[in-house]
Amino acid sequence: YRLDVSVSCELGMAKAMSGQKTVTPTAAGLAASVSAAKTRGLPPVESWNPPFCGDIDMEIKRDGTWFHEGTPIGRRGLVKLFASILIREGDKYFLVTPVEKVGIRVEDAPFIAIDFEAEGKGRAQKLTFQTNLDDIATASEDLPIRVVRDPETGEPSPYVRVRRNREALIDRKSFYRLVDLGEHHDGWFGVWSSGQFFGLIPSNELPE
Repeated sequence: YRLDVSVSCELGMAKAMSGQKTVTPTAAGLAASVSAAKTRGLPPVESWNPPFCGDIDMEIKRDGTWFHEGTPIGRRGLVKLFASILIREGDKYFLVTPVEKVGIRVEDAPFIAIDFEAEGKGRAQKLTFQTNLDDIATASEDLPIRVVRDPETGEPSPYVRVRRNREALIDRKSFYRLVDLGEHHDGWFGVWSSGQFFGLIPSNELPE
């Protein structure tokens, strides 16, 4: 997989002001910028306030695959790098560096929860999820589980928050395992984790 050489948004803005043709940011420029600013752990994206530079042709599909200009990004390390600078504002997603902010498309959720471990029982139970990009998150008040049901088919789409305000779509096998751990509480069938109860479906809507 190859990425083109790029310039930063600031340079592009400067050229625009001087009457020269603006060069939009590309994936290579973003990767170079964040690599240069890399610190231990996740980059401090909350402390960065770069200018918005438009959208880039990048998309995260529902199965968690990242695409750039219609081609899957095959380098896992590069995908993890981009994921580390992904932010969400409302229903929109952006990649940010200290000098630029670009919009990308996300078909559903940016991450996939591919597995989880259950520790303890009942209210003391803890459900710790692992994503396709190696994030680890224990469901809690701050990292809730939620289920959205298709209004036409009733098909559930379960999510768990894993990083800042971004969620992972819980894969089918993991969701079935959650259902196996479920119990009824206050009119809902759901699961406990970290002292919080997360409803999966109203009890009266469960099939007999």
